[in-house]
This record gives sequence, C-alpha cells and structure tokens, in this order.
Amino acid sequence: MKSIKPGRGPSGMGGVSSLFAAGFGVLWTFMAASSRAPLIFCGFGVLFVLLGIVQAIYNFKNASSKNRFSSFDVVDSTQEPDPYLSTSQPPQQEGTTAGRFCPYCGAPVEGDFAFCNQCGKKLPQ
Repeated sequence: MKSIKPGRGPSGMGGVSSLFAAGFGVLWTFMAASSRAPLIFCGFGVLFVLLGIVQAIYNFKNASSKNRFSSFDVVDSTQEPDPYLSTSQPPQQEGTTAGRFCPYCGAPVEGDFAFCNQCGKKLPQ
C-alpha cells in the first residue's frame, strides 16, 4: 500500500532555491561594492551568501538522508515505515461515544455519522 511519507522532492527544490539565493547574495555584494555603497549593503550580500549556503547544505542533506523531514513523498510501505502510524489517538472528550475519531483531523466522531463534523471528509466505515 502506498502512503505519504516525509519527502525528498521539496527538500531538493529547497536546496536549489538556496543556491540561487546564495548566487543573488554574491551578485548583490559585487554590485554594492562597485557602487561604493555603505558597508551595510555589502553585509546584506554576505548574509545572503551565508544563509543560502547553510540552507542548501541542510536541504540537500535532508533530501538524501534516510530519516528526513519534508512533505509529500509517496512510497510503498515496504520501503519505509510510516511515521504517522506510531502516533497515539487524541484523548476522548466527555460526551463522545465509544472512542471513534476522524482519521484525517482527529476530531471525535459521535454516533454513526458518515462524514466528520470538523473537517467534512467521508469517514471510513
């Protein structure tokens, strides 16, 4: 069965965009230095370069590591365990019946409703 896991795609794209930010910082620094702008403007460029490099390292490491964190990677259950199956059910609130909860938002479900009162999604039977 396929399920959504923390993904590689968004982290890889974040790494590429971080490299673009670092390139922008280099361009900014050269432009500020050549126009004899105050030193603070050159500092902004250096800050862009440093932050871009740090974010690129984080994102590329996240995209290539086994225990990564990001969004929306669809994989088979034989490839990686589902981290969301280990979460516990929210505590039962007073006035609810027999511990049914919406699998999408975690809201308590009363009676034998077909749709969740909180998020409106169809409930499994």
